[in-house]
Amino acid sequence: MTQTVAVLGTGKIGEALLSGMIRAGWRAGDLLVTTRRAERAEKLRARYGVEAVTNAEAAKSADILILAVKPQDMGRLLDELAPHVTADRLVISAAAGITTGFIEERLTAGTPVVRVMPNTPVLVDEGMSVISAGSHATAEHLDHAESIFGGVGKTLRVPESQQDAATALSGSGPAYFYFLVEAMTDAGILLGLPRAQAHDLIVQAAIGAAVMLRDSGEHPVKLREAVTSPAGTTISAIRELENHGVRAALIAALEAARDRSRELATGNG
Repeated sequence: MTQTVAVLGTGKIGEALLSGMIRAGWRAGDLLVTTRRAERAEKLRARYGVEAVTNAEAAKSADILILAVKPQDMGRLLDELAPHVTADRLVISAAAGITTGFIEERLTAGTPVVRVMPNTPVLVDEGMSVISAGSHATAEHLDHAESIFGGVGKTLRVPESQQDAATALSGSGPAYFYFLVEAMTDAGILLGLPRAQAHDLIVQAAIGAAVMLRDSGEHPVKLREAVTSPAGTTISAIRELENHGVRAALIAALEAARDRSRELATGNG
């Protein structure tokens, strides 16, 4: 049976999901979008051939609702949807920190809710989306979520109790790598390289290292040791990283991100 999917709050992540679904074979006629601005709706309509509707219209007609709004906007959106969402709908939340319980309490009793934390590489079909079931969601509902988010990268099912940790590690994860590339590029300039060359060297090193991590099956320690010769350049650099507490700083940073995700769940936006 054909199902209708509505993406509510079609910003960058929402549009990435929309385009990924179309590439994966979903018909534009089965997809709905909602936006705040009329000009944005017109762009999506022209680009993908989808219908732009109001949130209430989406809730009345779509079988699957993907809530892709910011966490601080979720309460207001749910108030708008509540009169129209029946328990035979599937609600998928892609908002950081928002629990399935928060959503279930505001919708019709028994409504299945799935929580998903994607990251921005969904924009290039290399995303990681972490999926958790709410109290009324079944394996079939999780399969539906994976069929959508699997079109823009990989998916991983975890208990919802691990979602805040996954948000800190994966949801925010790309930003840590961008920060590291930025710092290494600056270091390259300090060492005498032009910015463009330093950038290209670091980006390709990052891509190559990521592919080796993914495809080799080796532990990162082994891959690092393969680059680290006795009394060589790499071990000298690693000593400085350890002296400056980089490992401890990363652990503290991820703990802070996890804690902020928990704060968002309580409404402290």
